[in-house]
Amino acid sequence: MKHAPATRASLSGTLCIAGPTASGKSGAAMALAEQLAPELRVEIVSVDSAQVYRGMDIGTAKASAAERAAVPHHLIDLIDPGERYSAARFAADATRAIAGIKARGALPLLVGGTMLYFKALFDGLDEMPAADAAIRAAIDREAAREGWPALHAELAKVDAATAARLSPNDAQRIQRALEVHRVSGRPLSAWHTVKASAEPPPLIALEPVERGWLHARIDARFRAMLDAGLVDEVRALRARGDLHPELPSMRAVGYRQAWAALDANDLSSLPGTGSAATRQLAKRQLTWLRAMPERQVVAADAPDAALQVVRTARRLLEL
Repeated sequence: MKHAPATRASLSGTLCIAGPTASGKSGAAMALAEQLAPELRVEIVSVDSAQVYRGMDIGTAKASAAERAAVPHHLIDLIDPGERYSAARFAADATRAIAGIKARGALPLLVGGTMLYFKALFDGLDEMPAADAAIRAAIDREAAREGWPALHAELAKVDAATAARLSPNDAQRIQRALEVHRVSGRPLSAWHTVKASAEPPPLIALEPVERGWLHARIDARFRAMLDAGLVDEVRALRARGDLHPELPSMRAVGYRQAWAALDANDLSSLPGTGSAATRQLAKRQLTWLRAMPERQVVAADAPDAALQVVRTARRLLEL
């Protein structure tokens, strides 16, 4: 079975802002919503695999209550951290949200950095094999013995295309790719074959000219999250008793490192490990973006980046 791509009609009249973490997407989106009003009302659809979880607010940089009051946000706080969420489910949820926004006469503005979700919405994805707990447990045991780089090397033998885009320490995605291969006998990349029948909506990509600028932003933002109480947020999630580090929610960048630091009873290295993991995430996001030739690039590190986003959006929307 396949998840059918959204039709041209369902994605027409929408606009997307994508970019790596800490590139200023949310600020640019809020600035755009403010600048377009009252000429055009904007509602934001989050394209973020971590913001779907309730109770995970600080580490996911969710929009504040004031921002949500000013501009409606969708696909935030959808599910409990004990549940799993998929790209196919996102595509279905986003398609419904977009239809509702357009019915209200507003502009659906898709904003986020989960590039697989953009792909699922634009291109569609094959319906993936269901998770297999026994196979996942076996893969985890192998990783404990041999390390994730060794499993990454194994993945490269059976699915070179997927291995090439993953870090050797990207445990969650390596595990899923190996699981899919062992369950189905097909590489993960072979499942990503559905193609959209229409052009994707216009997409503005916030990409820094200087990588050092983004790294400094990432370091500062992660420290700000720690100051805002990220560790206490993770402590509260751990205290529930039903969550564990192998859940997708707890593998989110920042949460995984905080959980490990609490396990070790040593928070001293958390600023460094959290920032390093976030930089790796940003690198993967930029790799995905650069494979999207139709994007309209705005320099995220330009002093007037938000203004450039507004100008580009007006041009794309022919306003």
